[in-house]
Amino acid sequence: MLRRLDLRDQTDGYRDAVPRAEVDVEHALAAVVPICDDVRDRGAAAVLDAGERFDGVRPERLRVPAEALEKALVEVDPAVLDAIDESIVRLRLTCEAELERSVTVDVAPGATVERRIVPMQRVGLYVPGGLAPLVSTVIMNAVPAQVAGVPGIALASPPQPEFGGLPHPTILAACARLGIDEVYAAGGAQALAMLAYGTEENEAVNLVTGPGNIFVAAAKRHLQGVVAIDAEAGPTEIAIVADATADAEFVAADLISQAEHDPLAAAVLVTDSLELAAAVDAELERQVPLARHEERIRTALAGQQSATVLVRDVDQGVDVANAYAAEHLEIQTADAAGVAARIVNAGAVFVGSFAPVSLGDYAAGSNHVLPTAGCACHSSGLSVRAFLKNMHVVTYSEAALRDVGDRVVTLAEAEDLPSHGAAVTARLGRAQ
Repeated sequence: MLRRLDLRDQTDGYRDAVPRAEVDVEHALAAVVPICDDVRDRGAAAVLDAGERFDGVRPERLRVPAEALEKALVEVDPAVLDAIDESIVRLRLTCEAELERSVTVDVAPGATVERRIVPMQRVGLYVPGGLAPLVSTVIMNAVPAQVAGVPGIALASPPQPEFGGLPHPTILAACARLGIDEVYAAGGAQALAMLAYGTEENEAVNLVTGPGNIFVAAAKRHLQGVVAIDAEAGPTEIAIVADATADAEFVAADLISQAEHDPLAAAVLVTDSLELAAAVDAELERQVPLARHEERIRTALAGQQSATVLVRDVDQGVDVANAYAAEHLEIQTADAAGVAARIVNAGAVFVGSFAPVSLGDYAAGSNHVLPTAGCACHSSGLSVRAFLKNMHVVTYSEAALRDVGDRVVTLAEAEDLPSHGAAVTARLGRAQ
């Protein structure tokens, strides 16, 4: 089911050697730009028109009524609500620990520079509703925004025909549990344009976060500059570095868990053990037919983006993993903690046999909105920091300015910007 890719004789070039899904965001822009421009020009009517076209339903209005949120919370399965609560608690603990504080530095007598931490004033959260109602994504986006202290939070999720044009009720229940009452029945590029530009029904936001399909990624690329974005998320991916000590049943189950997301999902096993590779193949043959989404999983596992990658040893496996920069990386080796300590490129690392990626998807306390397509070599997953800004606040007394003023003038002259210096000498020339 998984093809084999043998890198045992290779010493470099791993980034290009490990397979990835072919995703052409630029091509998707051709479809996305007219939608975004229409929303910019016509507002809510354009969003509703696009929803009717792409989602097959036209809600009476974009904003979800308060009573629908309350109804979803009352009717949600208590076990699901309990799981939502636990996920919120664990992620909130992590976010609160990561929250940066303002710092004031005395750079000289009478001279201070404060790095002030300021939350974004208004953010838009996007929660997909295509192949699966990602209730966990509500939590992963909303909790760090709330911990950051963002005063205005709007959330958009696609309207569902089977629920009368509202987003999935479990998504609404999670919103209600988190106290998010500004929720919109809008999906895809039109939802992002609605958040970025604003309409007669909603105020524009400063930042849009959340995963989505290729059209959502294309809309983010197009709208960047109008609004800040977290990242252009591509198809999900898992890589597992495993040796002969790994449990083939666990490895296969974890590969399947990510393949379940999307036919373009990537599942990559990196191993130095032919015996484990064979055992995982056997487990896949056994487990996949038992899965609810068998066809989707088979497509993903058989796709060009998925493979078993054979390496000489775990050291080469680490090099391959760092070059691949997976969204999710599991380490299932004899010294899992030691191997994980050598990983520098991954969205999130899951260490040992009892830390599967699905734990991180829901209740590990980590965030599952992560960089894909190799972007983990330069980007980070969503966190409380994404919803915060740094501002320098500079306070100088007259004496402090006099102490450094001549140096300011000197540098201004060196840059041939004499008026910069004059702004200082105008102050220094006054009687002392």
